[in-house]
Amino acid sequence: MGTPDFAVESLKQLVEAGIEVTAVVTSPDRPAGRGQSIQQSAVKTYALSQKLQVLQPEKLKSSVFLDQLGECRAELFVVVAFRMLPELVWDMPPKGTINLHGSLLPNYRGAAPINWAVINGEKETGATTFFIEKEIDTGRIIDQIRIPISDEDDAGTIHDQLMVEGAKLLTRTVTAILEGDVSSKAQAEIMDEKYIKHAPKIFKPDCKLRWTETTEDLFNKIRGLSPYPTAWTQLEDENQQLKSLKIFKTKKSLTADSHSGQIKIENNNLYFGTADGWLEILELQLEGKKRMTSQQFLQGNKMENMKLVLI
Repeated sequence: MGTPDFAVESLKQLVEAGIEVTAVVTSPDRPAGRGQSIQQSAVKTYALSQKLQVLQPEKLKSSVFLDQLGECRAELFVVVAFRMLPELVWDMPPKGTINLHGSLLPNYRGAAPINWAVINGEKETGATTFFIEKEIDTGRIIDQIRIPISDEDDAGTIHDQLMVEGAKLLTRTVTAILEGDVSSKAQAEIMDEKYIKHAPKIFKPDCKLRWTETTEDLFNKIRGLSPYPTAWTQLEDENQQLKSLKIFKTKKSLTADSHSGQIKIENNNLYFGTADGWLEILELQLEGKKRMTSQQFLQGNKMENMKLVLI
């Protein structure tokens, strides 16, 4: 059960490992793009290429869908980047239902684990396989893999690493379960609930940059939201018109002084001031324009007449 590209790699590795996939469950086809043409999920595209049965329920509790699942006679359900399942679905297979989650559980339960790990400045993250239970992302942990996070990483690079390494982990877990050689551990045995970090869904207001924050915090927030859903700020021109500006990539420049909201141009490089220094802006996108480097941006925009909106 899965929908986006992240889930395709897991399905692909399961198929290539020779594990019998009796059916693939994914989201219904939806209109998308400017032309609103009907598009199928990435998982469906791959599943059809492998001649796998595809189920696309609108409602996970519908009797038709439940009957289809029962007819599959699957020993195990595998979930990667899909909707929250009702108990009558995840409790159906005899060997249970497992999920691949993009964090080192119990930390970063929730919809955006990769983003929040980078935003919070973590030096390490990973992926976890666990048995699904009633409360989201709280089930017994089966296995984990770890990967480092460097200052050069952003949410996109970590996503791509976990997509591949997580698929390997999932394949190993599925093989162990089907062979009857698996153990699991309750999350409460690993960490006290009160110390757990969470990863709630991120909305546009959460992505707005506040230039009264530190260089480190802003740097981490920008890369934690890059390339999606993307950090943004506002520029105000001489006519007091506001324009939205997305920022994808920066470089830290620490000083002992606050430069919050200031704009500086040195050697054709663009800097925005923070509470304790500067961020060199490397890649950005002004509303209505394409993503570009700061040098390309400066060729067509006079920053001397603009100022940053602090909050």
